[in-house]
Amino acid sequence: QVQPVESGGGSVQAGGSLKLSCAASGDSGTTKYMAWFRQVPGKVREGVAVIRIGDNSEAYGDFVEGRFTISQDKPKNTVYLQMNNLKPEDTAMYYCAARRLLSWSLSPDGYFSWGQGTQVTVSS
Repeated sequence: QVQPVESGGGSVQAGGSLKLSCAASGDSGTTKYMAWFRQVPGKVREGVAVIRIGDNSEAYGDFVEGRFTISQDKPKNTVYLQMNNLKPEDTAMYYCAARRLLSWSLSPDGYFSWGQGTQVTVSS
């Protein structure tokens, strides 16, 4: 069972950058995709970015608009999310999750293991 652990959140001003990390401990051999999600209290969790383990195929939520980049360091079992040109509406708790299914998705359904989250706050 793989267990993601997020880090790298913080507070920045609009236009700033943050790089989130997700270290996946445990047996990651069956993991096909890793993804980042975010959630604001009272709202549904939304997909930010997803990457296929090993070949770097990736996809992003429409709101990303080229500002974020997901990447991986497979030997370290770590996935990153570089976030540039942050906006106040990017303020949320960001979660990392692992998926075993062969198809990718930016819906939270089908992700079997979740981290505790890291808070990102963007001030105007």
